[in-house]
Amino acid sequence: MQTGTVNFVLGLSVGLVFAYMGITYLAGPGTLGLSASVKHMTISEDGPRVEVQRDSFLTHEDLDKIQKIIRPVQFQDAHSHHDDDTDAKRLNDQVRVLCWVMTSPQNLQKKAVHVRATWAHRCNKLIFISSVTNDSFPTVGIDVPEGREHLTGKTMKAFQYVFDHHFDDADWFMKADDDTYTILENLRYFLLDQNKDSPIYFGHHFKTLVKQGYFSGGAGYVLSKEALRRFGAHGTNASMCRQDGGAEDAEFGKCMQNLGVKVGNSTDRFGRSRFHCFDPATHLMGGYPDWYYKYDAHGGQSGRESISDYAISFHYVPPPRMYELEYFIYHLRPYGIHSGNQELNHKVT
Repeated sequence: MQTGTVNFVLGLSVGLVFAYMGITYLAGPGTLGLSASVKHMTISEDGPRVEVQRDSFLTHEDLDKIQKIIRPVQFQDAHSHHDDDTDAKRLNDQVRVLCWVMTSPQNLQKKAVHVRATWAHRCNKLIFISSVTNDSFPTVGIDVPEGREHLTGKTMKAFQYVFDHHFDDADWFMKADDDTYTILENLRYFLLDQNKDSPIYFGHHFKTLVKQGYFSGGAGYVLSKEALRRFGAHGTNASMCRQDGGAEDAEFGKCMQNLGVKVGNSTDRFGRSRFHCFDPATHLMGGYPDWYYKYDAHGGQSGRESISDYAISFHYVPPPRMYELEYFIYHLRPYGIHSGNQELNHKVT
């Protein structure tokens, strides 16, 4: 009788696991598990506009409940689980990165708090930009209404604020959304060979709408000190930089081009991408929307061979997935496999 009970429990457990795997599989490549999938994109003269569709096996009410119960998870051992983080610490001092994260009052506890608890605390300087100042979070409020139609204005005023108040606090200045996940160590590793005094910026390269192309806003883009200096001097000139309206990343790309700031190539030595405008599963497994093949400067490749081992960013990452990435990147260790960064050793002095 006891043996039969044990077998029943084991069978039930295995069945539940396979049922969950089946549901996840049927959701298809590119799904974001507990949050959302990019299912459709409309294209206009202002650029692509994302329509996010929730996974069919979770309702909006389910997702709202999940968001309410998620609490920040504190990882106390930043890098102590790694054998040697000397290079990462050295780069932290050598390549100073300011991150500003675009958020909103309604997203502070749903998204921004989880960004702060995971990747963003590794920035040399971290600023959350919203439409309302919140001294307790904190966020910097700028005089721009919320809404997708005002993302350009929000971005322009955010970079102006960073220039006015924090120009000397960093060498590179990154914009990210509150559903972007960034690996700061890989960003610094990439920027180590770049010139902060050159008018240049980097990100996930789209080739349309702007002559030299522009970078996806959700994947995050990073400006050199010289690029920010030029923006600070001329960014409020409406003839060079649209002050609001249109697609934020495309309009900012036009602004950069008008200011003589070049789009930089961030692919690795194998031609693999570092910045990504979708979540890891989509870039690994495919399932891109049709518009992506027209916009992506590198042909919309997918698969393991398309993503750099030193990937920098991913977009459409909901809070639960941020903690998954935090664990897998910084804490999970396969026993008996020792990783070394010999490539980096000769670069960091």
